[in-house]
This record gives sequence, C-alpha cells and structure tokens, in this order.
Amino acid sequence: MKILVLNCGSSSIKYQLIDTEIKETLAKGMIERIGMSSAVLTHAPRGKEKIRIVGEILDHSIAIEYVVAVLMSKNHGVIKDKSEIDAVGHRVVHGGETFSGSVLITHEVMQAIKDNIELAPLHNPPNIKGIEAARKHLPNTPQCCVFDTAFHVQMPHHAFLYGIPYKLYRRYKIRRYGFHGTSHRFVSQKAAEILNKPIEELKIITAHLGNGASMAAIKEGRSIDTSMGFTPLEGLLMGTRSGDLDPSIVTYIMGKEGLSISEANTLLNKHSGLVGISGESSDMREIEQAMNEGDKKAKYAFDVFTYRIKKYIGAYTAAMGGLDVLVFTGGIGENSVAVRETVCENMEYLGIKIDAEKNRSENKPLEISGNDSKVKVFRIPTNEELVIALDTEKIVKQILNK
Repeated sequence: MKILVLNCGSSSIKYQLIDTEIKETLAKGMIERIGMSSAVLTHAPRGKEKIRIVGEILDHSIAIEYVVAVLMSKNHGVIKDKSEIDAVGHRVVHGGETFSGSVLITHEVMQAIKDNIELAPLHNPPNIKGIEAARKHLPNTPQCCVFDTAFHVQMPHHAFLYGIPYKLYRRYKIRRYGFHGTSHRFVSQKAAEILNKPIEELKIITAHLGNGASMAAIKEGRSIDTSMGFTPLEGLLMGTRSGDLDPSIVTYIMGKEGLSISEANTLLNKHSGLVGISGESSDMREIEQAMNEGDKKAKYAFDVFTYRIKKYIGAYTAAMGGLDVLVFTGGIGENSVAVRETVCENMEYLGIKIDAEKNRSENKPLEISGNDSKVKVFRIPTNEELVIALDTEKIVKQILNK
C-alpha cells in the first residue's frame, strides 16, 4: 500500500508517502509558513532532485492540495494519480483516555478529537484542520489517525494519577498522559527484533531525546510509566521546557515578576530548559561546544540534562524490577556521543556498560553496549512516520477483509 502520512501543525505540514510493502519512503517534504504569502514547500522525491517552492498558501486545505499536486507532478512526483494513494495516516497528538490505539476516522472519532482540544489546545486544532483538508481533497481515501498518547493510556493508576483530589481527575481528566508514544513504541519493538526476543519477555527503557524529550518504562511490551505528564512540560529538561520542578515555584515567580498565567506558561515552555540555564541556546550541539570552550552555564545545562536521564533510568529500573534494554533515540539520543557516555557513566551497578569505541564510531552501530554489559544498550533511529503508515495499512486491510 501507498500511505500518505501527515503531521499537521498550526502553520506547517510535514508529509511522507510511504510504500508499506517495501517499508520505504517514496517522497517526503514540508510546507512551512501556512497562512502567509511567503509560504515554503520543500519536496524530496526518491531518486529525484529536491525542490523548493515559495508562494501563497493561505490555509491547510490549500496546503494539502499542493502536497497532492506535487506528488503527482510530472517532473517531481512519484505517482500519476491521486487514486494511487491507498490511505492517509494522520498524527494526532492527544486522544485523551478515549483511544488506546490507532483508529479509522469517523464522525465519532472526529468529535472525540475535538472534545480533547482542551487537553491539547496548540496541537489538536491543526490536526483537525489537516484531517478535514485531506478528506476534502481525497474524499474516497480511507483516513486513519495515530495518537501520540495512545501507547501510554493503559498505564496503571499508580503511575498516571497525581496527588490532587481524585474528583479533579474525574471532573477534568487531570492525569499523566505521556507523549512521543509512537516513537517509544517503534524503538522498543525494534530493540526486541534486534535481540530476536519477544518484547513480552523484556524490560525496556526508551529515551527519546530531542528538543522535546521523554522517557518510558516498557514492561512486557506495554508502557507502565513515562516522564511527560498532563502536558509535554513535565519530566526531563528539554530544549526550552523546564521539565520537573516544584509547583510552588510557578506561583512564586508569578508573584515576584508580576506574570499572568499566559506569561508563566510561556516562560516554562519557551524560555526554560537548556536555553534558560545556558542563556545561549536550546541546541545540544551548541551547548556541548560552549561547554568545551569553558562556558560554565552551558556545563550546568548539560549536567542537569544528563543527570535527570540517569535519575529516570534508576526509577524505571526499580519500577519494572530490573532492566534488559536501554534505548537512545531522537536527535540528541542518536547523535550525541557525550550525552550517551555521561548518562551511562558509573551505571555498572545496574548492569549498564557501554563500549566507548562503539559509542564514538562514525558508522553508528545500533548496539553500543560493552561485551560484559548485562543490559543491552542501543542507539536506534526512530521512525514515527513508518509506524503511522503501518498502523494505517493494518486498519484499512481489516476493513477490506470484512
């Protein structure tokens, strides 16, 4: 099947056309600055030259029209007709407690996504716009959605409940939801495949480390805990997000600085984390460079980032009663030698020991654990788009076989 995978933001759309039979991307691209006269379409078809088009793309409907058109383009396309697109798979950030897996998009599903806007006001609305636009331009094509939260939704109560009155959970659904679920699911399954072991027999910790960062404890193939919470703000230190902090700090800063709720939210989500501590950058590559040049604040940022990862590894190992596999993924997890090295340093007591040569190798081997390491340590590139495509294929085939 040829599956069009869409990830729609408020002013951007990322897309890939994936052939699920060979598990390869036929074309991928991105539209940025939607709603502006200087919108940019970047398109990279397999085996052909990458192109860049600048023009006026006023809304998501026009943007999807451009995507379909460029996929069928005589010079830059990879299909001849839109009928070759067998299905569309949408990344939807928040499914609340409604969805524990990927689903075919129906009227009821759309209503449930809208009902969860309150939980993801920045993400679900553009996801909805993308779905509506795709249905308009591909009206006879099945549409499915894969939720970021779905992989974590079956966590036990002791992992997802907060220490607030239970009635507030019942009334407002305030609980740990977790995010990056598609990535955590993909890399944990990939690790099990590499080891040639059933995932149900493994205790796995996955560390998705990028500008947004989260970790998950995966026992017997299920997420039993994850670091992000009610929103993606909780957990690890991130590029611009604070991660874990004492809740009283928020009201204290608001009082001292005279901040509104919106301003406090912006402070914690946009001006904290690596950039907040270093005062320079949210990019780990720049943090490491500054640290190596003797910048103390950059070193503080790096140390807080890696220390929190260590703490979560210890906590999740305890929660699962042991550890078999540790996986690093995401832009930082896959590419930062220093982060992986620092996180795994002095972790032999948990059975974690990496091979320094493998870790630094430019060939980027998947396994970086030492020969005497009881825990297998992997560096696995994530592929959330492929997960969305395969989930969509499975759903559509089930419908066709009925």
